[in-house]
Amino acid sequence: MPIEIERKFLAHRAVLEHCRTGVCIVQGYLFTDCDNTVRVRRMGERYFVAWKGKRRGVCREEVEQEVEPEIGAALLATISPLNRIEKTRHRIPVHGHVWEVDLFAGKLDGLILAEVELGREDEAVVLPAWVGREVTMDERYRNSRLAARALGFLTVAA
Repeated sequence: MPIEIERKFLAHRAVLEHCRTGVCIVQGYLFTDCDNTVRVRRMGERYFVAWKGKRRGVCREEVEQEVEPEIGAALLATISPLNRIEKTRHRIPVHGHVWEVDLFAGKLDGLILAEVELGREDEAVVLPAWVGREVTMDERYRNSRLAARALGFLTVAA
């Protein structure tokens, strides 16, 4: 089973100077509990369905499959717009890693999260100056949780 190893951080607005081109993402959750998450995502014009297993530290099992636009659109339509996430993703290379920086819109406007995928759980990573507090283990910043809540309870890096 493929394993996703990633760390997640709040990002400061200074990152915006590196966000030149991005892709629009709309995603929602078909199912989520403490062990499993099933997500549908529109990324640009493409659609994906993903299953993610229970997080174990910075690791979790993940399977993602591209689906036909008609299927993806139909699945996304089953999720209330109030329970979807809208964001623009920017990919920024820094010191041998590619950071995915998500600028949230809609009810989460102002939230900026930066994630870096690693090859190993103990892999060293140089944190860019625009990276703030790590939120990898903070359940409130899981996208499935963000889809169901407003920004009021979250900390947004300056």
